[in-house]
Parts: sequence; C-alpha cells; structure tokens
Amino acid sequence: MDTSVAPVAIDNDPSNSGNLSSRKKPSTGGWNTAVFIIFVEMAERFAFYGLAGNLITYLTNDLGEPMSTAAKHVNTWVGVSAIFPLLGAFIADSYLGRFKTILASSVIYFSGMVLLTLSVSVIPLHYRKVVFFTALYVLAIGEGGHRPCVQTFAADQFDENDPQEKAAKSSFFNWWYVGIITGASIAIVVVIYLQDNVSWAAGFGVLSVSLAAALAVFLAGIKRYRKQRPTGSPFTMLAQVFVAAAKKRRVSETHGGRGICYEDVRIRGSHNLTRTDQLR
Repeated sequence: MDTSVAPVAIDNDPSNSGNLSSRKKPSTGGWNTAVFIIFVEMAERFAFYGLAGNLITYLTNDLGEPMSTAAKHVNTWVGVSAIFPLLGAFIADSYLGRFKTILASSVIYFSGMVLLTLSVSVIPLHYRKVVFFTALYVLAIGEGGHRPCVQTFAADQFDENDPQEKAAKSSFFNWWYVGIITGASIAIVVVIYLQDNVSWAAGFGVLSVSLAAALAVFLAGIKRYRKQRPTGSPFTMLAQVFVAAAKKRRVSETHGGRGICYEDVRIRGSHNLTRTDQLR
C-alpha cells in the first residue's frame, strides 16, 4: 500500500493564522462573472421565445403559407435548432473552448436576428421569403453554439474545491432558471404584443437590441472569466484505447502487483482518476 503523504505548506504569517477571511479573494470567476452569463442566457431565451412564440402567425398571415406548411416549417426549424447543439458541444469541447464558442455563436445569433428584422421591413417582397428563412437557419446555427456551452461555462466560474464557491454554485443555478423563465415570459407577453399590434419590424427589432446588449455585457467580463481549455476530440481518445488494447493484447507483465496500468491517469483539463480495484 502506498502510504506516502504530500507535504503540507506552513504559513508563518501570524496575521493569517486561523483567519480564512484574510485570504485574498480570486479576481476571476464567482458571482462577479456569473451575473454576466445569466444576463446573456436571459437575452437568448428572450429572443428565442419572442421569435418562436408567434412565428406561425407571420408565416400564415404575411408570407401567405397554408397552416400545414407553416407548421411544418416551424417544426423543422425547431428540430434543427435542437440538433445543432450536438455539433456545437463537440466543437467547444474539442477545439475552440466554451468561451470562444459562446462568443462566435452570439455574433452569429445577433447577425441572424438583424437579418430577420431587415427581411420583414426593407427587403423587397419577392426576396423576403428567401431572406427570412435564411435568417432563421442562421439563428439555428447560433443556437447550436450557444445552448450547450453557456450553462457549463457558467458552472466553470465556481471552484468545487472552495466551500464558499461550491455553496454559491448551488444558489447560482436557482437564479439561472429564474433568468430563463423571466426572459421567456417577458418575450411571450411584450414581444408578441408588439408583433401583433405595432409591427413585425418593431417586434424583431427589440429582439435584436436585446442580443446586442447581451453581447456587450458578455464582452464586458472578458478579463474576469475562468476559461477551460478544450480537451481535444473524444473520438481520438476513444481510438487510442482500442489501439493500445490491440498492441497490448498479449502483455501479461505486472508492476508491483498493480497490473499493467499502475500510474495515476490525468486527462488534460480534468482531475486525476483515482485508483480502483475494478477492471484490473
């Protein structure tokens, strides 16, 4: 049995003795950055429900589509918006990282909403339908990068090894869902009222302004975020397991009675995997 114990660092400063509150708080992460991310998520939910909540009305009343065709188009768009996060999550975890993926998707999302606003206002009628659907699927691409990363990126701002931040993390998720419900509720009440009683340009314009404000807020905290590095493609690591297993299929040596794999395993960007008696 390995009985080695890591040395403990001793603080000889009497001013810090028994006084945890005297330790300097980290300048990054925590609630100082999580508030920014909650605002970004509120704006995104506000925009999504402000568009999806009344989309079928625009397709039938203004673009003249039959109800069945309009319903098919709405369901297709919602389905594509739900599938793209699979690709967005893969890109974020493997190559770009969550921060860059959120930033890129926010720019795409804002661009799609601006194009959507233009399509219902200044675009000529004979081009309006093409531009409108192009803008819808630009929004779906932005949704694909935003949805799988924002909540995880917010959780990265809290250190699980710090008791205070661990407690704050639990509180954060309560406020996170309050923000989602607030954004969606305001969109359904306010934006749909503007679309039905003022104009579609006014309704979509409000959504564009909210996304621009969210992007500005997100950039305001750029120096304070805790950013996790991408870990590389999971398919590469999976392939390495099969290659290693194939190469060592005839190996029977042991090291100190622990079997072939006897060292702590560290995956980039994560904690050590502790030893176990299973799968020796």
